Amino acid sequence: MAGKGQLEDDQLDGAIVRAGALGHVPHGFFTRLGGVSTGPYASLNCSMRSGDNPAALRENRARVARAVGVAPEHLLGVTQVHGRDVISVSAPWAEGQGASADAMVCARPGLALGVITADCAPVLFADVRGQVVGAAHAGWRGAAAGVLEETVAAMCALGSRAADIRAVVGPCIARDSYEVGADMRDAVLALDGAAGAFFTPARREGHDQFDLAAYCVARLHRAGVGVARALGIDTLTDEGRFFSHRRRTLAGGGKIGHQISVITVPHV
Repeated sequence: MAGKGQLEDDQLDGAIVRAGALGHVPHGFFTRLGGVSTGPYASLNCSMRSGDNPAALRENRARVARAVGVAPEHLLGVTQVHGRDVISVSAPWAEGQGASADAMVCARPGLALGVITADCAPVLFADVRGQVVGAAHAGWRGAAAGVLEETVAAMCALGSRAADIRAVVGPCIARDSYEVGADMRDAVLALDGAAGAFFTPARREGHDQFDLAAYCVARLHRAGVGVARALGIDTLTDEGRFFSHRRRTLAGGGKIGHQISVITVPHV
């Protein structure tokens, strides 16, 4: 994590959290605030598969697109499946037609990459020149399977270098809020034997607390990125600003919205 003086501080600009490490490119970790959706989706729900009113969704996503300086039809997303596949983006696609994947990379200005989360980690990437960007959806399955390393490799294929990449893990469920069972711990360790350091015993026997954000940062460091850090914002406890699947589950279920995190290559 770079200190003050090397990179600018993070900023909360209304309904958007902006990371100092990515200050050289248009981006935002958007909260649930500032949209037009109502009820359980209030208010900036951006998930096309949430069951929300389609007109409200289009307006919400248009507001996000304008906030990062792109046309609404150029805010792109994939069908997230908790895997490791990465799409290299060079042209827009029709609304809702994104391929099944969990990350995107791009070197073309005017296209915004958006990932949808509600406890999983959104990770935004940019090289130091701002010419290649990436966005990844990293739940525990995707992170353990290697989606972050695959995103770095895809950015390098577009001309970047790992050492020139800055990556920021956005708002996600924090360790103290994320109690998991032995089955989940065993599944992560089966994919990554080095992950044990990110599990600490929970109060309930046979359960652990998992530090998803720190695990993502460690994987990014292993991939050789120049800057890797986490914002340290817990989606579960910050009900006013973020949707949370775990919070919804603890409350007995029901409909839920999702926040979006977005990045784009700046126009020269």
